[in-house]
Amino acid sequence: MLEVITDTGALWTDETNWDALAQRAVHAALLQTADADLLDKDMAVEVSIKLSDDAEVRQLNAAYRGKDKPTNVLSFPMVQADLIGALDNTDDGEVLLGDIILAQETCAREAHERGISLADHTAHLIVHGTLHLVGHDHENDAEAEAMEALEIRALETLGLPDPYGDRGNGHAGPIDETGI
Repeated sequence: MLEVITDTGALWTDETNWDALAQRAVHAALLQTADADLLDKDMAVEVSIKLSDDAEVRQLNAAYRGKDKPTNVLSFPMVQADLIGALDNTDDGEVLLGDIILAQETCAREAHERGISLADHTAHLIVHGTLHLVGHDHENDAEAEAMEALEIRALETLGLPDPYGDRGNGHAGPIDETGI
């Protein structure tokens, strides 16, 4: 059973149901991975989403990544990626995959620059962050292409377009690569 806990900050005042959006985005992302069976296990699989602001994300980015600036999304995995497949209901009946935190001002600016809704951009960033929680990364071109393919498929299941469709070759999509 997937449990997505969403903590919505004061700046996230859009008419969007952020809890439902986060639940759908995490579920869609996990379904695209080799760890999709987590959704069928007889245990609680928890992901924590915090919809915060630039100030908090800047502080976390400085503390954990040495980058003293806000970014759109940060992910904090709680389970080592190579151990995820071994999780089962003997693990106290629950597992916290990790935390994802988004900065409203940065996300809103990026969405505006791309001409998309904040909700659609947020869904993409939550999908992206969830993939990080289960061990995916984009440190090189091959990893980036593989991760983007998972994102595109997950977003498609949510009825959202390919966010990388308007680029040429190479990794340069709508996400601020300084943050994810």
